[in-house]
Amino acid sequence: MRQATRFLNIIVAATLIGCLSAVASAQMQASASVEKTAVVFGQNIRYLEAGQGPVVILLHGLGAVKEIWLANIDVLSANYHVYALDQIGFGHSDKPMLDYEISTWVDFLQAFMQSQNITKATIVGNSLGGWIATEFTVQHPGMVDKLVLVDSAGLAWQGSITVNLNPASVAETRALLESLFYDKKMVTDQFVLQVFTNHMRNNDGYTIQRTLAGFAQPPFEDDKLKSIHAPTLVVWGREDELIGADRAEKFHDGIAGSKLAVFDRCGHVPQLEKPDEFNRALLDFLAGR
Repeated sequence: MRQATRFLNIIVAATLIGCLSAVASAQMQASASVEKTAVVFGQNIRYLEAGQGPVVILLHGLGAVKEIWLANIDVLSANYHVYALDQIGFGHSDKPMLDYEISTWVDFLQAFMQSQNITKATIVGNSLGGWIATEFTVQHPGMVDKLVLVDSAGLAWQGSITVNLNPASVAETRALLESLFYDKKMVTDQFVLQVFTNHMRNNDGYTIQRTLAGFAQPPFEDDKLKSIHAPTLVVWGREDELIGADRAEKFHDGIAGSKLAVFDRCGHVPQLEKPDEFNRALLDFLAGR
């Protein structure tokens, strides 16, 4: 637990919105993962790679980066070949000026896998990454071994999100961060300032803006879930304020044979807030337990 807490304290602010701080970068050097670059559709895609064995690909959410999985990569890489991507438009990857749609990231994921000669993989997606993983599984079922959805977006909902997902001030950044975690004490003044600074330095505001603009009439996944036959694990934080835990039940009910793991006292990013429990559930699922 101490190791997971150490990872969390170092990376939480810097990884949610923007690039890593100098402290987190130093921590990453101690990880078994190696940062590499793949060229996909003429664009540079940065990713972390570690381990050998069956392939597991980790997809971050809106405004996040590949390092959001640092508390999970080393554990997974003991038995699996792990890739954690900065998806196009985020992190250290290129940020072309286009309208970012779910189909954009699906195309890039397929082409990335082809660039690495990956024929089949387990796809793990958090939030927006889960939406991408779901649609990828629908479009390319033969390329998906297993599917893991972590507090996933992608289902129709009523109501509205009350925080700005593309924060333009320190106050908006604090409100967003506090909505992501059950434990509000994690959102310190230092963390808020670091996240706001990194958001601007990372230059992903255009990507977020164009993504949110496309949500007006998005291709929701509700009616597509029945077509998913890959073994699926749905993971959720019970106190998720952005995407309520009722969504977990809808994914679970909609995907035949899926498994469900809900963590108490946990928000939108269980891989960060409950890394030990998350890693255990993921490894058990991957092992068929």
